[in-house]
Amino acid sequence: MDIREVLRHLREGESDRAVARALQLSRKTVKRYRTWAVDSGLLEGPLPSLGELQRIVEATLEGPNPPQNVSSVEPYRAMVVKLRKQGVEIAAIWERLKEREYQGSYASVYRFVRNLEPRSPDVTVRVETPPGEEAQVDFGYAGMMVDPETGKRRKTWAFVMTLSWSRHMYVEFVFDQRVETWLRAHRNALAFFRGVPRRMVIDNLKAAIIRACWDDPLVQQSYRECAEHYGFLISPCRPGTPEHKGKVEQGGVHYVKRNFLGGREPTTIAQANRDVRRWLTTTAGNRIHGTTKERPLERFDIERQALQALPQAPYDLAVWKQVKLHRDCHVVFEGAYYSAPYRLAGQALWVRGGTHEVQIYTSEHALVGTHTRAQRPGKRVTNLAHLPHHKVAGLILTRDACRELASQVGPATREVVDGLLDHRPEDRLRTTQRLLRLGDRFGSERLEAACARALLFGDPVYLTIKKILEERLDAQESAPVAPSPPATTFVRPASELVGRLLGGVSWR
Repeated sequence: MDIREVLRHLREGESDRAVARALQLSRKTVKRYRTWAVDSGLLEGPLPSLGELQRIVEATLEGPNPPQNVSSVEPYRAMVVKLRKQGVEIAAIWERLKEREYQGSYASVYRFVRNLEPRSPDVTVRVETPPGEEAQVDFGYAGMMVDPETGKRRKTWAFVMTLSWSRHMYVEFVFDQRVETWLRAHRNALAFFRGVPRRMVIDNLKAAIIRACWDDPLVQQSYRECAEHYGFLISPCRPGTPEHKGKVEQGGVHYVKRNFLGGREPTTIAQANRDVRRWLTTTAGNRIHGTTKERPLERFDIERQALQALPQAPYDLAVWKQVKLHRDCHVVFEGAYYSAPYRLAGQALWVRGGTHEVQIYTSEHALVGTHTRAQRPGKRVTNLAHLPHHKVAGLILTRDACRELASQVGPATREVVDGLLDHRPEDRLRTTQRLLRLGDRFGSERLEAACARALLFGDPVYLTIKKILEERLDAQESAPVAPSPPATTFVRPASELVGRLLGGVSWR
């Protein structure tokens, strides 16, 4: 133990606990050193020379109870070294030593092992990037703000994007960390900077990264598409290393909390976003930055020239989502229903929901459906071509549509259809639909001929017309039906009836 190091800590007024932690000693040992230093007058005034100090140590630390400089674990050194090479933890080593009648504490074993295995100092390497090269992005909790729609307070997060070279930043308060919010904030931030950095350094949050993986991050398709639109690279941090984006972690999110949000009374989120815009170009932009020693806005005037140009149109905020095609041939996206080809029922599909349009893709990214985006949840958007053909008629063949289609087939078909639809009290719309579908199976000409034959024989019903078509009776010549004689009330003379009533001739 270097006695000069002990004296240095003691002369700086550190507590026994702090000295023990710094030098990996027990507090009991530190207390003994402190008593010895006070008695020797070594805590005040100039320290003696190295030779004189060594003489004092040899003269005064000799005695019955000198501070313990040899570890109590030293007799077991070989055993401890062997166990550590086998990967045994310190707590387990302590238990093995106690089996050998070791009386020392766990802390003694811990200090002994740490002295055997000195750790490298934890250092940080600061990385500086050229202008326009990088921006760092993060979310940070911003407390409670008032939702203007409900008037109630809600949890709020601060989206912060910081340009790494100038330290100029963009801040926006939001109520959630959904992918839509993440993309919208990116679009607003890049419009605020009037340019695009070449790389975005982001945390492994769910809104941007599906799973935390450094070598091959599975980036959500929505963010990938946004990056391709603006032309920036996505650079996620290693899992559990927020220091890799320290410019936004410390100089961004924490600075916003300490300065802008510090002591601020809760207000509406809209008012907070207006106020923070002014703060960015006054307080935050004009402060002397602790690292660069310059004003972020002055450095931004240089960095803005190095940013990539914005695309002609802003990103459409398309959100990708994996969904299942249900048995009714529709997927659910944002509470609305969109059809897809029935042959894909039960499969997982991808939906790309833009501002105005919804597109549906297979897992192999083949486009199978395009719809106008529904304006409200619960709305059903259907392309009839996506449904089974034999089940479409029930959706499109209304009563008026049936009459119109029958007229296109022919007058006999229209007469049969009118009879079916005008029937009371049973509703024969479904029967009419089945009748008209016979035209798809046998052809319109044959259906018209079969309806004419059924009318000729006085039996214009669905089963009769279907049987005529199946047995090809519509191609046969029909024998003319003799006209019926005029109806008469009586077939015998009235005199016979009158005579019968008056008691005359009998009526047989």
